[in-house]
Amino acid sequence: MTIDIAITETLLISLLILFAGYGLNSKIPFLRNNNIPEPVVGGILFSLLLAIAHSSFNLNIQFDMALKTPLMTLFFTTVGLGASYSLLLKGGPKVALFLGIATVYILIQNALGISIAAATGLSPLMGLIGGSVTLSGGHGNGATYADLFISEYGMPGHVFELAMAAATFGLILGGLAGGPVSRRLIEKHQLKAPDYQESLDDTVTFDPEDHDRVTPKKMMETLFIILVCMALGQVAYLELKAMAIVLPAFLVPLLFGVLATNICETTKRYKVSRACIDLWGTMALSIFLAMALMSLKVWELASLAGPMMLMILAQTVMLMLFAYFVTFNLMGKDYHAAIMAGGHCGFGLGATPTAVANMEALVSRHGPSPQAFLVVPMVGAFFIDITNALIIQLYLSLPFVSG
Repeated sequence: MTIDIAITETLLISLLILFAGYGLNSKIPFLRNNNIPEPVVGGILFSLLLAIAHSSFNLNIQFDMALKTPLMTLFFTTVGLGASYSLLLKGGPKVALFLGIATVYILIQNALGISIAAATGLSPLMGLIGGSVTLSGGHGNGATYADLFISEYGMPGHVFELAMAAATFGLILGGLAGGPVSRRLIEKHQLKAPDYQESLDDTVTFDPEDHDRVTPKKMMETLFIILVCMALGQVAYLELKAMAIVLPAFLVPLLFGVLATNICETTKRYKVSRACIDLWGTMALSIFLAMALMSLKVWELASLAGPMMLMILAQTVMLMLFAYFVTFNLMGKDYHAAIMAGGHCGFGLGATPTAVANMEALVSRHGPSPQAFLVVPMVGAFFIDITNALIIQLYLSLPFVSG
């Protein structure tokens, strides 16, 4: 039996999932102490309940996910609105460095996947499926390459289901792995969040009372700016697509957000409220993640054979070690580096929103890190997709992989 849930009820259920996550985090010390994002906690619980209903009563629930993509775009637009010119100047070198680190890890990720595939008798292409194709690439990338492997390399049709299951499992583990890594680094090195003002250039002003001045009018003004950036971004995205320039749909509104906030900062005609940006962004991200996780079909994970399960778990351990020992040290060994290490676990196993959710959970407990929220989304949302595609193509050019 299939039940269709309308958009209003879907939104209602996603909020209930969030509230359940908040409640569980407040009651269970393990979840709270390891900074597991509330949408991940509530979403996993709900997806498990759906799996029980599916197996026991053959019940399938179809949700109306019309709001999921706009919420993701809204969140990334707020990321752009939070990136002032001064922050971009300061974060530029860090973006390049973090991209280099993440790219090197993709090489390791695919080498590990192919090695485990070979050791367990699977095709090397399955090592790529259990590597950066799904883990660093996500569901969309996994679907694309699964179709390619089936049509061009003669892989069996169930590769698509395996790719979706691997991306799903990676999404869950990415939400679980980042918090413990960053928490351990913060405690071991006794790191503290620097004063917010110190994290910005001298030209950027921060009003500590801004959070006390959030009003309905300010929230609506901020939403207006966000929606203008989203609308212009959609038009620009379609124009670029018509010119055969394909970018992630949410990247263009993010860039319009960067443009808008810097125009306001330069002209001083209007001050964008950082408090309102944070509120809109946090709400959009939380609901988006809840929707993404509530629609997971956990029973599809059963299609992950033992070797594939071993592969994903090994990838999780490898990334946690890499983030702990390499990402943290190379990014500066400071508080921001610890937050970025948790973010790296998020998008290295799942997706950029998971990385940001990891960091949101961390900074809400330990203090702000605007540098991390600039660097990680910029790398995870766009640049890593380019280097990932190049590295996958490099591996496919090796005879022992594609042959």
